[in-house]
Amino acid sequence: MTQHTPPEPAQPSVVEANRAVLDRFAFEDTQDFDDARRGFLGAAAEPLIKSGDRTIWDFEAYGFLAGECPDSVNPSLWRQSRLTADHGLFEVVEGIYQIRGFDLSNMTVVEGEQGVLVIDPLVSAETAAAGLALYREHRGERPVTGVLYTHSHVDHFGGVRGVLPADREVPVLAPEGFLQHAVSENVYAGTAMSRRAAYMYGAALSKGPRGQVGSGLAQTNSTGTVTLVAPTVDITRTGQEEVVDGIRMVFQLTPGTEAPAELNIFFPAHAALCMAENATHNLHNLLTLRGAEVRNPHVWSRYLTEAITLFGAQADLAFASHHWPVWGRERVVTFLSRQRDLYAYLHDQTLRMLNEGLTGPEIAERMQVPPALERAWHTHGYYGSVSHNTKAIYQRYMGWFDGNPAHLWQHPPVEAAGRYVDFMGGADQVLSRARESFAAGDYRWVAEVVNHVVFADPSHTEARALQAAALEQLGYGSENGPWRNFYLMGALELRDGSVGTPASTASPDVIAALTVDQLFDSLAIRVDGPGSWDEDLTVRWNLRGTGPITMRLYNGVLTHITGDGPAVGPPGVTITLDETDLRAVLLGTADLGELAADRRAEISGDLNVLGELMGHLTAPDPDFAIVTP
Repeated sequence: MTQHTPPEPAQPSVVEANRAVLDRFAFEDTQDFDDARRGFLGAAAEPLIKSGDRTIWDFEAYGFLAGECPDSVNPSLWRQSRLTADHGLFEVVEGIYQIRGFDLSNMTVVEGEQGVLVIDPLVSAETAAAGLALYREHRGERPVTGVLYTHSHVDHFGGVRGVLPADREVPVLAPEGFLQHAVSENVYAGTAMSRRAAYMYGAALSKGPRGQVGSGLAQTNSTGTVTLVAPTVDITRTGQEEVVDGIRMVFQLTPGTEAPAELNIFFPAHAALCMAENATHNLHNLLTLRGAEVRNPHVWSRYLTEAITLFGAQADLAFASHHWPVWGRERVVTFLSRQRDLYAYLHDQTLRMLNEGLTGPEIAERMQVPPALERAWHTHGYYGSVSHNTKAIYQRYMGWFDGNPAHLWQHPPVEAAGRYVDFMGGADQVLSRARESFAAGDYRWVAEVVNHVVFADPSHTEARALQAAALEQLGYGSENGPWRNFYLMGALELRDGSVGTPASTASPDVIAALTVDQLFDSLAIRVDGPGSWDEDLTVRWNLRGTGPITMRLYNGVLTHITGDGPAVGPPGVTITLDETDLRAVLLGTADLGELAADRRAEISGDLNVLGELMGHLTAPDPDFAIVTP
């Protein structure tokens, strides 16, 4: 989408705050820039990666980052974006190569005896294929002899069909539980996550000094074809060793860290340690702003300690699925130790303060990391932030309720907004006072109070304009990439309307990877509960070669029982078919009547019962409002 309403310039208070950042940190330290360019072999010759007429990735989109930092960007975020925008093929060490800057993540290629092992093949098949082509341009036509997923997020498996050979099967390695978490995250709450991800990565923002400059972890995610191939080899324990194409790997399982299924890898022949996404050049998310389960910083820090213990005396370098490597045994241990201390400090200090009675927002305002950690660039909150990570830790232990009974039964946003505006003397009075706060540079307060006016009357153009202006200034001052994108996306949608969800990770491959249980569960979360309170509908599916599955809609709940199970009354209809056809029927890609006519399905009873049941399912809305009611 083209941004029609031009963004406003940075206000003097934001300009002053951004310039103060230059004096606060060691911008003269160029070690990261040296490391990010080390081993560079070449870049893509073509500026665009395309699928037909559609652009999947634009290598030139961030060319503006070569200039001086403008007033509308936090200099620390500008520095990080310059580093992450660099793209090309890089030699980590002889035999290990990385394709960086082709997507949200890195793709790593390890050379074996006959071909190559590909680690984390990006988000999209198109970007992964382009990255592999660049590798082959410089290193020769080596076949892919194995694939490894370090963890269950889409930017680490989505491009797999862009690298897998079509003419033969190769081993696909992943941590135990990978498939379950990979598909459930992208389906169960996938619509809401994808909509919020559009804010997190600034999908509809113009790229430039007053728009999207990156996400801290990388620039953004590609918009190509998300694919998935199920693992053939599970890594189930720390210390497990596997050899693929002569490449020996020693694994460390790290479940519950950056992903619920994740692992680190040590390559003894190269003295190289792959830290997946457990140690990158930023403070990571404990609760990503797109939504997810809260991650465990205590476990995270302990696994980093274990990595140091297991591999610190052997690793001459460490690389990850994002950013650039760290070389030198002493530097690797220092890097991992500071990352460990960062997560441990946030965890322990949040618990200390919550046990003193502070709430999540109060802890977030008070939390400061130790100066020695803050001086390290890789601890900065470019992707996760001290503020929202602290609140996530509070949520993990204490939940949404802060203990104050006044917050136990509050009005929802629209109802509360009308009352606030009325108490404050009406919309005109609120906006008059808010403009004074805007002039004083108190954009946080403007965003809070004007939000009430927008939710009380979303058609109030002056309120929308002032709210957009306040969010814009908050974005200009943010060091955190997703915060900047959220603020600027909010401003864009207040001015120009909803942009919807540009991309979805619930691709055909991901849907196909759902187990039958997960498929039934994905239907259950779509049931219109109140609309089906009085229904009692039972359908039995007889799967050839497997057995019966009985689904029942009762009390507004869709349950399913595999096998004979306890009696639930006679089904209204019994349908016998293959599992493949069951999946197609439930996903709406096949007509049961046509299957019966082709003798692929046998129906006994009243088929209308299934139609009634399916009629109580709702469709998720990928365009739901965020900054308006």
